[in-house]
Amino acid sequence: MGFKTAIMGATGAVGQELLELLDERNFPLDSLKLLASKRSAGKKIKFKGEELIVEELTHDSFQGLDLVLSSAGGSISKEFAPSAVKAGAVVVDNTSFYRMDPTVPLVVPEINPEKIKEHNGIIANPNCSTILMLLPLWPLHQKFGVKRITAATYQAASGAGAQAMLELEEESVALAEGKEYKRTVIPHQYAYNLFPHNSPMMENGYCEEEWKMVNETRKIFGEEDFCVSATCVRVPVLRAHSEALNIEFNNEIDIKEAYKVLEAAPGVEVFEKREENRWPMPIDASGKDPVYVGRLRKDISNPNCIDLWLVGDQIRKGAALNAVQIAELL
Repeated sequence: MGFKTAIMGATGAVGQELLELLDERNFPLDSLKLLASKRSAGKKIKFKGEELIVEELTHDSFQGLDLVLSSAGGSISKEFAPSAVKAGAVVVDNTSFYRMDPTVPLVVPEINPEKIKEHNGIIANPNCSTILMLLPLWPLHQKFGVKRITAATYQAASGAGAQAMLELEEESVALAEGKEYKRTVIPHQYAYNLFPHNSPMMENGYCEEEWKMVNETRKIFGEEDFCVSATCVRVPVLRAHSEALNIEFNNEIDIKEAYKVLEAAPGVEVFEKREENRWPMPIDASGKDPVYVGRLRKDISNPNCIDLWLVGDQIRKGAALNAVQIAELL
């Protein structure tokens, strides 16, 4: 049995990764439709040895479809996802628009797959930084009980899309050659620089990206008062986000026991060579599925805390892979 499937936002970075993953994982397709904006319509994209033509996204694009993988931006999902549902398709949405809607399940398959059954036509994919953080955090919470987490993220250009990745490459070359460069996506000099995440600032002093990590964690864990604090930073890395986590437990835990939990955790891989001071880096995770963790250590300021370093590919597990895994469970 195959599924009549469409990718909404097929020409973007996540859309391209969705195509690759559908092929790699041999997803049961009966047909595949590529949807994008009017300016991208007519482009040809290769898939399984065939050339597929990108079609313009309209409200009539969804007739006869079973599944829509959406990664075209929140405003596009807001406008078009209801039309897909009305036509009988299930939408797995990779934008922020539906994540905190109480009627829409927010799913990480390794954590809360049972929530998929509660969908009313739309299932939301969490924010990339949230997914990467929760994959190692959830099994530790299940085993030991996490009281509070403080996260600092180091987010790559991939989180802002394919054009941001291109701008980082071009700006790096331009500055190395002593030339000026005009950016259109990133608001500050990005090459050889970093800055607090440029998502809109809220009245409480957090930016939207940080607030997503707080609220999405609570929804996925099913704990309204779960304590999360995040500081999100954009760094000049092309692909794969990194995060430094300080995790406070209800009681003191043994580092060796924490390693055992993480070694058995689905979607997580311990990656380190302690004797060489070698830990996971973005270049290790780029193009890979697991979230790599390492450098676990006791927080010397609090016996109930440990520190943990992780790296994960924002486009894969942080976006496209999580969506495809949801579709596989569907």
